[in-house]
Amino acid sequence: MAAPFFASPFQPYVYQGQESAVTAFQILGGESQIVQVMLKSQEKLIAKPGTMCYMSGSIQFENNYIPENEAGLWHWIFGKSVTNVVLSNLSAEDGFVGIAAPSPARILPIDLSNFGGELLCQPDAFLCSVNDVRILSNADQRPRNIEVGAEVILKQKLVGQGLAFLVGCGSVVQKILAPGEAFVVDAGSIVAMSSTITSQLKPSIAMRRIVFGGDNQLMATLTGPGVVFIQSLPFPRLSQRIARAVASPSLRDNPKFFMQIALLFFLAYVMIVSSLILTDV
Repeated sequence: MAAPFFASPFQPYVYQGQESAVTAFQILGGESQIVQVMLKSQEKLIAKPGTMCYMSGSIQFENNYIPENEAGLWHWIFGKSVTNVVLSNLSAEDGFVGIAAPSPARILPIDLSNFGGELLCQPDAFLCSVNDVRILSNADQRPRNIEVGAEVILKQKLVGQGLAFLVGCGSVVQKILAPGEAFVVDAGSIVAMSSTITSQLKPSIAMRRIVFGGDNQLMATLTGPGVVFIQSLPFPRLSQRIARAVASPSLRDNPKFFMQIALLFFLAYVMIVSSLILTDV
């Protein structure tokens, strides 16, 4: 018997660009993808360091600090790279550049002109961009949205009318929010979203969850209108599972082993001190 059909609230992402300013590109591969971008004469491509896979002989490679990258200071404070790779085609002939995803991820081509010229994204989501795209810092200083961890503080904003490429691990879907529609999602699963969406982070601060573990400790409530892109397997979660698999058996079976041992010694210390105080009394 076939499974019953039901309408999904998510939609597969389909790239749409303006016909007047078309940038020829091709996404190669299935899981660990490569985007091959054709650069016309005097065009340039900006990419993250370590993502360039191949290029034609007419392309000039430079590793420079981008002045318009206003998030550079925050990246430097939290130990991230403050430079970007600039690939320029200085010849009269067309050239090509191959940019590879830094992890097992899918590449999303985003035409910023279709999103009002602005798009919010996680700092590790940006891969490369062509033409008019600037990377700005979008750190939310509201107390309820400040959490421990650079990945939450270092939100990025892509501004311009050019073409940007983002990466999302696992399967990537989009959710179109109607005006006033609320949507709750794991904050680490958000790849990017429209700037028209309002968000509020709600961490789980229960002591038992902090000590004994638990997933989805930071949830985001998104309110439309706008579009949000969601990934099924964020890279930090994937790296944690890999580290847990290669760790010692005790840590693999219980990743909070040391925290629980420390809590046990603390409780034993409190009991001993309490017994001594009661004995003196």
